[in-house]
Amino acid sequence: MLTDLPNLLTLSRIAAIPLMVALIAMRTPWGDLLACIVFSSAAITDYFDGKLARSRRQQSDLGRMLDPIADKLLVGAALMMLAGEGRLSGTGLYPAVVIMLREILVSGLREYLAGIRIGLPVTRLAKWKTGFQMGSIGTLIAGDSAAPLLHLSWLPVSLLGEVGLWVAAVLTLITGWDYLTAGWRHASMPSRSRHQSPAAE
Repeated sequence: MLTDLPNLLTLSRIAAIPLMVALIAMRTPWGDLLACIVFSSAAITDYFDGKLARSRRQQSDLGRMLDPIADKLLVGAALMMLAGEGRLSGTGLYPAVVIMLREILVSGLREYLAGIRIGLPVTRLAKWKTGFQMGSIGTLIAGDSAAPLLHLSWLPVSLLGEVGLWVAAVLTLITGWDYLTAGWRHASMPSRSRHQSPAAE
């Protein structure tokens, strides 16, 4: 149901997006810090909604649909705001593009495979990718402007964020290729073998 706690956490991730966008658009140190807190809090719900759904046995088709949508909306909005506000360097745009393209690719692949009743399991490497991605985006949102508020003026916050974004982009390429080859393997199977595949469970 939509009012189950896991689904509410997923919806809260979507609801946090306008607030995050407004805070980034303020272009103030406090705005950047609060935007980082909002983004990080929303990102953390991605871990808890899945864990709660499994522990409470509240997994549903609605939750499986909403969860990746919420993730992609949050990440997409953050990356577009960072690029639009000039918060990414010229080289920092490239990993952002890679991440966005991979999200679109995997979304389309999952939608196709769902139509033939095959799921793509989330790998451990994909979880590492998500961790680096969320951590680096949150760091970039805070940026160098928010560092003095935390007495971290000596720390190259934006540089660390971009390094993390490059690591996330590399993991994105690896996991994206894994998903693509797995999807291609299932798509090229004969119909009968496809429905008998263990991956469909």
